[in-house]
Amino acid sequence: MARKITKAIFPVAGLGTRFLPATKSVPKEIMTLVDRPLVQYAIDEARAAGITEFIFVTSRGKSALEDYFDHNHILEQELKAKGKTDLLETLNATNMESGAIAYIRQHKALGLGHAVWCARRLIGDEPFAVMLPDDVIAADKPCLQQMVEAYQETGGNMVAAMEVPHEKTQSYGVLDVGENIGSVVRTRGMVEKPKSEDAPSNLAVIGRYILGPSVLYNLNQKKKGSGGEIQLTDAIAEDIGNGVPVFGYKFEGQRFDCGSKSGFLQATVAYALSREDLRDDLREYIHEVISSDKAAQ
Repeated sequence: MARKITKAIFPVAGLGTRFLPATKSVPKEIMTLVDRPLVQYAIDEARAAGITEFIFVTSRGKSALEDYFDHNHILEQELKAKGKTDLLETLNATNMESGAIAYIRQHKALGLGHAVWCARRLIGDEPFAVMLPDDVIAADKPCLQQMVEAYQETGGNMVAAMEVPHEKTQSYGVLDVGENIGSVVRTRGMVEKPKSEDAPSNLAVIGRYILGPSVLYNLNQKKKGSGGEIQLTDAIAEDIGNGVPVFGYKFEGQRFDCGSKSGFLQATVAYALSREDLRDDLREYIHEVISSDKAAQ
């Protein structure tokens, strides 16, 4: 049986320029999807998978993200005094205990692989997860939990994977598929952002990973790949050449790319429609807007 996964890296050093001017003062990761910050969805998913140590790779201007996970004693006392126990429970779910969370600075934007490499000393020789909060995945069983359960049977490295249209492969890391075993596929290789005509398949890597410490050794070589950046995909692919198996896991669930405005809006609508307290009013409003072709001026 594979070793238990207890540590997860959250690369959150990006500037979020696609969401300017909102991200001028607010980190993208704490922009709210309905009534929870994006990062809270990732944290909840990680907890469900058994993660107990949370490592955030940040950059300058992310202090609001760090503050979000602190206890707000004044607010807690106010809610207690007013008997608002439901809100207090919601608030407590966002707190992190002392020692459970760590912050590492990525001083230069050198790619996702470099961001993961920055956390190497906190990982040591253990397997670990990587979660990209931009990828929000709605699923009955959280995506990372699905992967952890599959990983216990396979070991090696594992990446979340989903089929995408061939013309969109140039936006993803893409798997060269070998043996196909239900939800799990063994890969022969991985290519970062290939042109559609060069893509080995249309099975794309999504922002969930379970990796062994050998990937950190590969990243330590600081080889530059696509876009002149240090790519995590390349470091994982190097493990295949070294005899370490890499598996793609075709998760059950719906993925939203909340790194884009359209994806963020789609996720907002989907998650709001899943809420009993919001569903009816929102559905009525959407129907009204579509039928009258009315939009905000």
